[in-house]
Amino acid sequence: MARLLLSKAADAVKLQRFVSPQQLRCFASSVAEADNALVFKAKQQLAEIQAAGTFKVERQIITPQAASVGVLDLAQPVLNFCANNYLGLSNHPLVVEAARKALDTHGYGLSSVRFICGTQDLHKQLEARISAFHGSEDTILYPSCFDANAGLFEALLGPEDAVISDELNHASIIDGIRLCKAKRFRYKHMDMIDLEHKIMEAEDAGARLKLIATDGVFSMDGDVAPVGDIVALAHHHGAQVFTDECHATGFVGATGRGTDEHCSVLGQVDIINSTLGKALGGGTGASACAGMWSLGPAAIIQRPSVFAG
Repeated sequence: MARLLLSKAADAVKLQRFVSPQQLRCFASSVAEADNALVFKAKQQLAEIQAAGTFKVERQIITPQAASVGVLDLAQPVLNFCANNYLGLSNHPLVVEAARKALDTHGYGLSSVRFICGTQDLHKQLEARISAFHGSEDTILYPSCFDANAGLFEALLGPEDAVISDELNHASIIDGIRLCKAKRFRYKHMDMIDLEHKIMEAEDAGARLKLIATDGVFSMDGDVAPVGDIVALAHHHGAQVFTDECHATGFVGATGRGTDEHCSVLGQVDIINSTLGKALGGGTGASACAGMWSLGPAAIIQRPSVFAG
């Protein structure tokens, strides 16, 4: 930033009106030192990552996403065991054709957030279909589920509330909780006894609203949260339940509605966040489903809906 300002402001005639040549040299030296410190820190971090064996080199896929993909500089296709393309919809002909049709009728981008002038009829139609799919009153679309999780907690929870989170929840849930001002409690992974203890701690702390937050399916280990037991505890203690269904929507449960269906509590989870970019084959996109009482404030005041990047 300092270098950018210097490049814009420092033609010699203009800048010398305000600072002496000595001050200018000191400023330029400070900028160089700051740059060197940043470069040194970045190089040090990269060296530590490489030494730990966790440096990631991206493989460049040169074919559509599938169980077998072509990779740059490899002569033969390779088997792909790490995509979230659970139903094989990422390159399904009907999905591709629907995308082409939408491009022809509605264009590519909107150059705006939803809040200003970025809502099209297709958005509202999709939100209605997702609401019907999950049996919810309302749905909000997002660019990604990371955005959904980043915006929801801050919009709904204040300092008088509490959020009670599984210790192995996804990073996006953790970051979303960090952005809100609610009291935070963390329970042992899928441990219902510890969860109840944390709910009671939140009650003792005077929490007005108690929101239990969990992944439906934990993607790293494949654990399925005991959503039925969580819902029962929530009802007993007057709490609400939030689940992230990114690794469940479309294929977990008898009709693919997720872990609430799998655990026989369909329609009893208060807020469901999920993605269109995994099993459902979308390039990106996500949704939050809940009662209109919940998503109304979220749609109006949450940052992902109001501000654009």
